[in-house]
Amino acid sequence: MLIHLHVKNLALIEEAEVDFGEGLNILTGETGAGKSILIGSVNLALGQKLSRDMIREGESSALAELVFQVNKSTEEKLKELDVYPEDGQVIITRKISENRSICKVNGETCTAAAIRRIAELLLDIHGQHEHQSLLYPDRQMEILDKFGSSEIEPVKEETANLYRSYRQVKKELEAYEIDEEQRKREISFLEYEIQEIQEAQLRKGEDEELEKTYKKLANGRKITEALARTKALSGYEEEGGAALIGRALQAISALASLDEELENLCSSLSDIDSLLNDFNRELSSYLAEFTFSEEEFSQVEDRLDTLNRLKAKYGQTIEAVFAYEKEKEEELFRLQNFEEKKAALQKEAEAREAALQKACEKLTQLRKRWALRLKEQITQGLLDLNFLNVEFDISFKERESYTAKGKDSICFLISTNPGEPVRELSKVVSGGELSRIMLAIKTLLADKDETETLIFDEIDTGISGRTAQKVAEKMSVIGKSHQVLCITHLPQIASQANEHFLIEKNVENMETSTRIRQLSYQESVEELARMLSGAQITEAVRKNAAEMKDLAQQQKNTRLR
Repeated sequence: MLIHLHVKNLALIEEAEVDFGEGLNILTGETGAGKSILIGSVNLALGQKLSRDMIREGESSALAELVFQVNKSTEEKLKELDVYPEDGQVIITRKISENRSICKVNGETCTAAAIRRIAELLLDIHGQHEHQSLLYPDRQMEILDKFGSSEIEPVKEETANLYRSYRQVKKELEAYEIDEEQRKREISFLEYEIQEIQEAQLRKGEDEELEKTYKKLANGRKITEALARTKALSGYEEEGGAALIGRALQAISALASLDEELENLCSSLSDIDSLLNDFNRELSSYLAEFTFSEEEFSQVEDRLDTLNRLKAKYGQTIEAVFAYEKEKEEELFRLQNFEEKKAALQKEAEAREAALQKACEKLTQLRKRWALRLKEQITQGLLDLNFLNVEFDISFKERESYTAKGKDSICFLISTNPGEPVRELSKVVSGGELSRIMLAIKTLLADKDETETLIFDEIDTGISGRTAQKVAEKMSVIGKSHQVLCITHLPQIASQANEHFLIEKNVENMETSTRIRQLSYQESVEELARMLSGAQITEAVRKNAAEMKDLAQQQKNTRLR
C-alpha cells in the first residue's frame, strides 16, 4: 500500500508530506484548494506526462515521491521487472525541471515507461478524465476472468500454452511457402556453399597454426641474418664471445692456485663459459634446421587466403564455419525432402489447432457462464448505487484469429434510462457514472484483486442523498481488503474514513500555497460540518456531523462482525 507521499514545488504546493493508513483514506477540502494537484503529483511520480507549467512559480524543479509497502505476492511480481523491494518497500521518485525529467526506483534511475509498468502492480487510479481502463475491452476481459478465476484461469493458461505451440509450428510452415523454382534455386545455392566448405577440408585450430608459421616464414631472411650475426659475436671466431671467454678462463686458471678468491672468480668464469657453449650449440642447431623456402611460404600464404575467405563468408572462426555448414546441411535436407516435411508440419499444425480450438471453446463456455453471474451481480451493485432502471449486459464476439487469451472479444453494455437499448460504456456513461460502475466492480472483486491501493477521484460527481450513502458504504467495504484513497466533497462518504485528511489553501506574504494535514476526530467532525452546511456552522450542524461520523463507525463495526 501507499504509506507516504512527498511533494515539493508542484503547482500551489511548496512542500507537503503525507503518511497514509490502511483502509479508507478520505481527502476533502474547499473547491480550488488543490485536491486535483494531489492526484496530479501521484500521476507525476508514476510516469505520466505533465506540463512544465506545473512547476511552482519561481522554482526550477518539482519533485514527487511515493513510498509503498508491498506484500509477498506483489514483491515476487516486482522482481520479474528487476525491482527488488528493500524491507518490503518500493520508493518511486520523479524530479522534473524545465529541460528534463528523472525517474528513480529505490535509488536506481529508470525510464518513465518502466515506472508505469511497475505502477500497474502497486495501485489503480480511477478518475473522471484519466485512467479509465474500464472502457477498454481487454480490461473488461480481465475483470471477467478475475471474477471467475477459480475455473477460468487454469483453462486460460492451458490455452496460452497451446497457442504458443500452435504459433511455433505455423512459423515453421512459413518457411515452406515457396514455389518450385525458388526451391530449386535455393537447393543449388546451398549445395554450392556446402561443397565449398567441404572441399577446403578445414581443421580446428588450423588457422592459428598457419598464422604462426606465416609470421615466421615472412620474417625468414631477417631471422637468418640476425642469428648469423649473433653466432659470430658469441662464437669461436677470433673476436667471438666464446673464444674471448676461453682465453680469459685459460689466463685466470693459471693463477687460481695462488689465491682462494681467484678460485671463486675462476669458477664463475667457468660457469659463464659453459653457458655460452650451450647457447652456441642450441643456436647452431636452430640455424641448421631453419630453412626459408619460397615454395613453402607460397603454400602457407595460399592456404591462409582460403581460410580467411571462408571465414569472411561464413563465420569469424573455423568453428563458426563448421556451424554454418551444419545449419545449411539441415536446410538442404529440408528442401530436398520438402513435400514430406511440409505435409508432416501441416498435419502437426492441424492437430495443434484442433487442440487449441477445443481449449478456446471450453474457455468461451466458462466465460459465458461466469458472465451471467457477473452481469447479475454488477446489475445489483449498480442498483445499490442508485442507478435506477439500469440494464447491464456482456456481449460476446468471436475473433477472426486465435490469441493467447482465446478467441473471445467481449464488451460491457449498459442502459441507464428506460426504453433505451444497451450500448457500449464509452458511448453512454459520464465520467462520474463510470467511476461508480468501477466501484461496483471493485466491490465484487475485492477479495480477488491483488492491486493493494485504489484511488478514486471525483467518484461523487453528480450524486447526493441516498446514492451518496450507498457509494460511501461500497467504499467502506472495499476498504476492508484494500487501501483506498478517495477525494470527495460529500460528507456521507467522508464520514466513512479510517483516516481523514484536509487539503487547504493558505495565503502568506502575498504567496498562495496548498498544504495537506491529517485530522483528529474532532477536526474531522468540524470538516464534516463545513461540508454539510457551507460557510455558517451551527452547533446543530456540528451535532449532526458527529452523529453521522459515529453512525458510520457503528455500521463499519457491524459489517466487520
